[in-house]
Amino acid sequence: MAPGAAQSSLADPTSRKAELRALAARSDRRGLVQLAGHLLLLAASGAVVLGSLDSWALLAPPLLAHGIVLVFLFAPLHETIHRTAFRRRGLNDAVARVAGFLLLLPADYFRAFHLAHHRFTADRRRDPELAGPPLDSRAAYLWHVTGLPYWRERVAATCRHARGRVTEDFVPARLRPAIVAEARGHLAGYALLAAASLAGGSGLLLWLWVIPALLGQPFLRLYLLAEHSGCPEVPDMLANSRTTLTNRMVRALCWNMNLHSAHHAYPAVPFHALPTADRLLAPQIAERSPGYIAVQRETWKNLAPRGAV
Repeated sequence: MAPGAAQSSLADPTSRKAELRALAARSDRRGLVQLAGHLLLLAASGAVVLGSLDSWALLAPPLLAHGIVLVFLFAPLHETIHRTAFRRRGLNDAVARVAGFLLLLPADYFRAFHLAHHRFTADRRRDPELAGPPLDSRAAYLWHVTGLPYWRERVAATCRHARGRVTEDFVPARLRPAIVAEARGHLAGYALLAAASLAGGSGLLLWLWVIPALLGQPFLRLYLLAEHSGCPEVPDMLANSRTTLTNRMVRALCWNMNLHSAHHAYPAVPFHALPTADRLLAPQIAERSPGYIAVQRETWKNLAPRGAV
């Protein structure tokens, strides 16, 4: 966009809204290129892990790097449950199911959860992201960041759903049979993979999936905490969501979702158009942080009066 056009749209709210709506065009090509880059990085980090298995001294760094790339499959999962990553609905749904399987976060369930979060962002009674215990102390913050509460909740909820008990208020009755079937499919898939691994005497699942996912999850927790923590609990999406400035690598890994204010204001805008949306909305965005470390430092400081480790 030419500078003059950008200034004109900022001065004319009607023109700006039209430009933002126009950004909602989806692209299979853009989505596939982004996904291919993420998968190539995952394959490369996995190859380094496999090449380091004979040296315990060298194994930890590639395991951690691979784990971070792996858990950030949350980014394409998130984009595809919005069905904005690709133009074709079937392609969105297929990628969402694979990513959700790898992260123990079934796609149909997560779509219901996440769309309720968008509908009721920052509403203490109805936003499912606020349903858990509040992070009101440094101890609670550190426990959350380990990622262990996430894995515990995911295993417990998936097992409960597989037993036919879908009790969440944000899941419509019409979707509950699909979520039960999805949970059962996930558990059957995990059981088959575990059985095949044991039968073959292979540790690949541990080294390329289980251990890296455990190591990488804290970094995803820190990233997700920056989206809304410390923002005003108001209905305005440009105030209750935070945009966090970061480097090119993180932007690629999170599919531009560091521009979270623009995403919440216009969730139909796909990842590749978010930088333009962010520029158009910049004067209205209330929460903009210079980086993820700055967000966590501020969060930690605000917890100090109410608890300490």
